This record gives sequence, structure tokens and C-alpha cells, in this order.
Amino acid sequence: MHEQIRGFPTELERTRETDGGMSKSDKTKADTDGGIKIMVSGKERLFDIDDPKLPDWVKDKAMESGGYPYDDKLDRDEYEKTLERLQIELVKVQYWLGETGKRVIAVFEGRDAAGKGGSIHATKAYMNPRSARVVALPKPTEKEQGQWYYQRYIDHFPTAGEFVLFDRSWYNRAGVEPVMGFCTPEEHEHFLEETPNFERLPVNAGIHFFKFWLNIGREMQLKRFHDRRHDPLKIWKLSPMDIASLNKWDDYTAKRDQMLQATHTPQAPWTVVRANDKRRARINIIRRMLTELPYDGKDEKAIGEIDGKILGEGYSAILNWGLD
Repeated sequence: MHEQIRGFPTELERTRETDGGMSKSDKTKADTDGGIKIMVSGKERLFDIDDPKLPDWVKDKAMESGGYPYDDKLDRDEYEKTLERLQIELVKVQYWLGETGKRVIAVFEGRDAAGKGGSIHATKAYMNPRSARVVALPKPTEKEQGQWYYQRYIDHFPTAGEFVLFDRSWYNRAGVEPVMGFCTPEEHEHFLEETPNFERLPVNAGIHFFKFWLNIGREMQLKRFHDRRHDPLKIWKLSPMDIASLNKWDDYTAKRDQMLQATHTPQAPWTVVRANDKRRARINIIRRMLTELPYDGKDEKAIGEIDGKILGEGYSAILNWGLD
């Protein structure tokens, strides 16, 4: 539990975003007052995100949810030592990019609270920010809404020597937009048809292109939402959109499966990541990129072996692992 720092804004003040006199925290609480009935593992449950006590049915099942293959997190010491070795390799990648003018795009998508931001941070932590940058775009402006759909993303593609990481991307149109009604069915269908053609362009131009889908189990998502709601340092991560998505799990699952089937291609394949344990997810994401990039001075021993229980390829991973 975080103590209130004297002279520091309260949780409510820090998250205040006026909307009809209600803060973001007020709106979230109003939207979930008394809890929400949701289906979890075939059972109807009442989940009250405002209750400080995490329900036992969430806490006890979080790590194993979604058929996760490990009972516990990766040991912290092992994680930190492994991550340091991998980050040294990423520094080599950056030198190689600067010397050759090669370019990298890494797209991070996934379930809400799956750990996209943390994976991006672990990748970029010791890279020079002048040539390694994160793109996390807000909702489109009125002008952008009138543009070709992909246009505002292309503006952020890398120039020579750059490594660009997208924290969500054009794939909003494959998930949140159709689920929440922000695009028409026709626009969604058109996106699935055209995106393989769109992604062929940067790949054919020589850009190294990675796409990661981070998947977590239902109970793990609920646990992370609850953690955000009751941690004053993380509450900014919890949005009304997250609350609105609580009873749309199956809708997001269906759209994920459509997306993976339509846009997993030889030139731009999807890597599916089991991310209940953030540590294993981050390490194996970085390993995948280091394994594929042909940079100078590569230390194969330092990179290590990709864990096939954590990373899979496209929709076949969903089927093989039985992910919901």
C-alpha cells in the first residue's frame, strides 16, 4: 500500500479529467458501482474493481489462467541477469543500425494489461533515445480521421538507423475499433484484406519488421486491472475503456482470431506471446528480435534459446495452446 506523500496530489486529484464534473476515478467507480457480472471459465462471477480486496477466485487462478505452462514467475535474479545480457546485445544492434542504415519496426499488440508497455521499456531501456523511439498515438484528430487509415502511422516509420517500437498500432482497427463500435463492419473487413498488402511495402523496402501479440488469461487480466485501480502510481493506466471491455472478453477473442488468420503472412508474421509472467515474456520477445536480426558481433550464447512454451507463431499457436 502506498502512503500519501505530503503536499503531493491525492489519487483522485492526480487522475482528474473533467467530464460533466466527474473525474476519471469518479467515472470508473460510477461505471462499476456494485460490481459487474462477467463470465469467467464458464462461471458467472461478480467482479467489483473498487473493492480493495482481490477475490480469491482471481488471485488463486491468475498465473494458471489461459492454460499458462508455469506455476510461478521466473526467478528475479535469473531474470535480471538474463535481461542484462540481452540488453547488451540490443546495444550492439543499435551500433549496427547506425553503421549500416538498416531500420527496425516492432509492433506490440495484445490483450489490455498484457504487458506491452513493460516489454517495450525492457527493450529500449539502454538504447540511445535519439535513434530508438516509442510510438504511442492518441485517438485520431478530426484531420487524421479524414486521411487514409494507415497514413498517421506511416509518418512515424523509421529513417535510416532507427529502431521504432509501436505501443499499439494500425491494428486498433482489428480489435478495439470493431469491438467498441468505432468503425463499421465494412471498414474492419477492408482492413483485414488490405493490411497484408500494406505491410509488404516496408518489408520489401528492407525494414526489419516484427509483430508481437501478448496474450494473458482472463483472471490475470482482472488481477492486473485490480492492481492498477488500487495503486496510486498505476491508476493512470486504467481507463474507462478498460472497464467497458470487462464483459467483452469473447468479442475481443473472436477479433483476435480473425486478425491472426488474416494478417499472419510470411513477410510479416505474428509472434504470439504467453504473457502471464511478464519476465518470461520480455526475455523471449527480445530473444526473438535478436535471433532474427543479422547484426555484427552477435553472441548466440548470451541470447540463449527461445522458450517454445512462451512464444508461438500466428493462429496456430492459439490452436495448439488452446488459448481463450
